[in-house]
Amino acid sequence: MATLKEKIGYGFGDMASSSFWKVFSYYLPIFYAKVFGLNLVDAGLLMLITRVWDAVSDPMMGIIADRTHTRWGKYRPYLLWIAAPFSICGILLFTTPDWSYAAKLVWAYVTYILMMTIYTAINVPYGSMLGVMTDSPKEKTVFSSFRMFFAYTGSFISLLIWEPLCNAFGGYDSAKGWQWAMICVAAGVFVLFVLCFLLTKEHIHTVSKVSVGKDLKALVKNKPWLLMIGAALCSNLFNTVRGSTVAFFFADVLGTKYELTIPMLGVSFLLFAGLFLTIGEICNMIGVALAVPITDKLGKKSTFIMVNICLIVLSVLFFFVPVSNGGVWTMLVLQVIISIFTGIQSPLVWSMYADVSDYAELEYKTASTGLIFSSASMAQKFGGAVGGAAVMWLLAACGYVADAEAGFVQPDSAVTCLRMLMSFIPALVSVLAIMFASLYPLTTKRVAEISEQLKLVREA
Repeated sequence: MATLKEKIGYGFGDMASSSFWKVFSYYLPIFYAKVFGLNLVDAGLLMLITRVWDAVSDPMMGIIADRTHTRWGKYRPYLLWIAAPFSICGILLFTTPDWSYAAKLVWAYVTYILMMTIYTAINVPYGSMLGVMTDSPKEKTVFSSFRMFFAYTGSFISLLIWEPLCNAFGGYDSAKGWQWAMICVAAGVFVLFVLCFLLTKEHIHTVSKVSVGKDLKALVKNKPWLLMIGAALCSNLFNTVRGSTVAFFFADVLGTKYELTIPMLGVSFLLFAGLFLTIGEICNMIGVALAVPITDKLGKKSTFIMVNICLIVLSVLFFFVPVSNGGVWTMLVLQVIISIFTGIQSPLVWSMYADVSDYAELEYKTASTGLIFSSASMAQKFGGAVGGAAVMWLLAACGYVADAEAGFVQPDSAVTCLRMLMSFIPALVSVLAIMFASLYPLTTKRVAEISEQLKLVREA
C-alpha cells in the first residue's frame, strides 16, 4: 500500500509538467502570432511539423526507460536528471531574439523541438511510474487522481499569474515580459520535479525479457492500446482546441477584458482570458475529486463515455450564447460545467493506460510500461499540435488579422470561426472519443481478472 506522501509526491510531478504544458497549449499560439511575430500559417506549420519528431522520440524514450536500471528504479531517476534542462528549455522557448524573420523562424523551430524532446525525456518516465508504484487497479486510479488534482493546481497557478507576470516585467505585448514570466514559472517547475523524485518510490520491479522488436510488435497487436491512443488523442484535442482559442476569443469577440456585474451584490469584476482559464482549472480539480467515486460505481469505460456525451451537449450550447452581460455569465457557467467533466475524464485516461500496461504484460509477456505510457505522451503532444495548428489555420482561412491595430474589428467570418472553435468543433472531437471508447474491451470485470492473474505470474 503506497503512502500519502508518495501520492502527494507523485502529484508534484504533473504539477510541474502541467504548469508548462498549459502555458504552451493556451498561450504559445498567441505568443507566436502577436509577440514573437510569426504569421499564422508559419506558426501553425511549426506546431505541427515539430510533432513528427515527437512521434519518434516518445516511443524511443519509452524503450530506453524500460531498460534503465539504477538504485532509484527504472523511471524515477529521470525526474532528477532532466529537471534543470526542462526548465531551461521552457525559458528559451519564450525568448524572442532581435533577428530577421527567417532567423527567428529557425530559432522557433529549434527551441520548440528541443523543448518537446526534453518534455518527452522527463514526462514519459514520470507517467510510466504509475505502472510500478502499485499493483492495485483501484489505487492506480487514486494515484492518477492525485496526479491530475496537482496538475490542475499547477495549471491554475500558472494561468492565473501568467498575464500579471507579463505585465509586471514589461507588458503583455512585450517580449521581455513573456520571457521573465517563464523564468518565474520555470524556477517553480524545477523545485517540484526534485520534490517528486525525493518523495516517491518504485515498489514493483519488472524486467523486459523480450527484444525491442518484439515489444513493438506486441504493441501494434494490442487492441486496447490502439483504442486508448484514439480516445486519449481526442481528449487532448478537445482541451487544446478550446483552450488555445480562449485568448483569441477574448481579444476579438468579448474584448480583452469584459466587465461583469453581480446584481445582488452590486459588485463588478473584470473577466479576462487568464481568469476564464483559471476558473476552468479550479473546476477541473473538482472533477478529479469526483473521478474515483464515479468510476467506482460506473466503471472507467462507462464514465468516459458518459463524460463525452455531456461535453457534446454543453459545447453545442456554447455556440448559441449571445455576447451580453447575461450571455457572458452563461459562458462562464458552461466553462465551469465543461471543466468539471474534463476533470473527471483526465485521470481516467492515465488509469486506463495503466490497465493496458497490465494487459500487455499478461497477454504478451512484455514489461513495456514505459513504451505504453510513451504513447500516452505522444497522444497528448500530437493532440496539442493538431489542436494548436488547426486553430491557427482555420483562423487564417477565415480571414483573421493577427497583426491588427488596437480597436480593429475582425471580419464576421473570423468571429464565427472563433465561436465554432469554442463549440461545434470540440463537440465533434467528443463524438470521435465515444466511438473509440465504445470499442475498448477492458471492462471493470476484465481488469480485475488481469490483476489477479498478474499477481500469480509475478509471484511465481
